[in-house]
Amino acid sequence: MAWDEWEQAKADAAGRQAVAMRLNQVPADQGASASEVTGGLKTSKKAWTTAGEGVGSLRTGIGTALTKLEDGQSGLGATTGCLSAAAQKEVYDSWKAYAKKVSGRCGSLQSLLERVGNDQLRTDESVKSELDQLKKKYADTPAVGGQTGGHTGHTGGR
Repeated sequence: MAWDEWEQAKADAAGRQAVAMRLNQVPADQGASASEVTGGLKTSKKAWTTAGEGVGSLRTGIGTALTKLEDGQSGLGATTGCLSAAAQKEVYDSWKAYAKKVSGRCGSLQSLLERVGNDQLRTDESVKSELDQLKKKYADTPAVGGQTGGHTGHTGGR
């Protein structure tokens, strides 16, 4: 508080007038705020928490899908001697591993979003750092046996 404001507050108190005090700080609950991480878009705690809950519901759906996938595998039996059964088992194992990784990624992202919503990650730099760590941990692998870009070399119609 500046000296002039202090003198005014004392004069107001002496004159039995209401004393108005200003603090040079951000209001406690200012609602949405702009962030560099979000490209200058305004965000709020509720938005971060809601996003975390949404990602969590994806994880729940993946768990349900994994259970159904596993149920569909029951009764397959031995795959030796049957090429289609062996191929089907290989595809199942691949999708099961992939779905578990996606579920783990959803869990990590959900946790991050909820920590931002609960003010455990307070600065843009800390949020960006956590997001960068997730990108590294869950970096996609190159496409297998296909093209990673658009279709090339195809000039004819269908």
